[in-house]
Amino acid sequence: MKLEAIAAFADNYIWILHDGQNALVVDPGDAAPVLQFLAERSLQLSGILVTHHHADHVGGLKALQPVLQGPIYAPALETLPVPCTPCHGGQKVELLGMQFEVIDVPGHTAGHIAFYLASPPDDAGPLLFCGDTLFSAGCGRVFEGTPAQMHHSLQRLAALPGATRVCCTHEYTLSNLRFARTVEPDNAELKRYQQWCEARRAQGLPTLPSTLQLELQINPFLRCEQAAVARAVTQASRAPADTAAAPSALCSTPTAKAADRAVEVFAQLRQWKNEFR
Repeated sequence: MKLEAIAAFADNYIWILHDGQNALVVDPGDAAPVLQFLAERSLQLSGILVTHHHADHVGGLKALQPVLQGPIYAPALETLPVPCTPCHGGQKVELLGMQFEVIDVPGHTAGHIAFYLASPPDDAGPLLFCGDTLFSAGCGRVFEGTPAQMHHSLQRLAALPGATRVCCTHEYTLSNLRFARTVEPDNAELKRYQQWCEARRAQGLPTLPSTLQLELQINPFLRCEQAAVARAVTQASRAPADTAAAPSALCSTPTAKAADRAVEVFAQLRQWKNEFR
């Protein structure tokens, strides 16, 4: 089974798994590059996985229906533009002989889900199709959920095996790394990773998939319990209001329990990133 990324729009990736004959795609926001990929390799589209309802993830579903010979698995709590098989956390779904675990990850959208493949046929490490919940060195904006939900969702993903390949759907890595290095300027792994990613993008190559092991070392949104991250958030909140990199409306609750404090740090960090230039 081969994993490939199909470029779409300005910075989307539509992930595809295929065995040379049959294929499944993840979050096909645009049908044209998928149809081209399938035609060039004489592949049959045997299934689709959808993580959430945003147009850049589902916009190609209608146009792909005529060639689809299988199910569309999508979030049970979200409305999709075509009939789908609804999924919710804890379910197992099967495509191409592979069994995917569905994980509820609300935050970016209210019903966002992820698909986890523990034992892919290529033996290169588990696969996580996480949509817009987790990015390399970053995470999605909190549109429909709450910061607490998003933090909990990220913690659920962070608990998966370190070798898990993180197949997120946007090439946001370099932008995310600029912010991450502002948060943790002394993180040596961050510096090494940024150099590697810059070299990849200079060659027109994707920075993805990442791995959870790497993300736990470099992604500030998975490191909210780290003293350096909490300290950076506190310092940023004290910066002058006209400082471009400073978050607004940050508060501090020294007496909060550790878990509550991590959520607070996450909320402040996400707001800081929203305003970061």
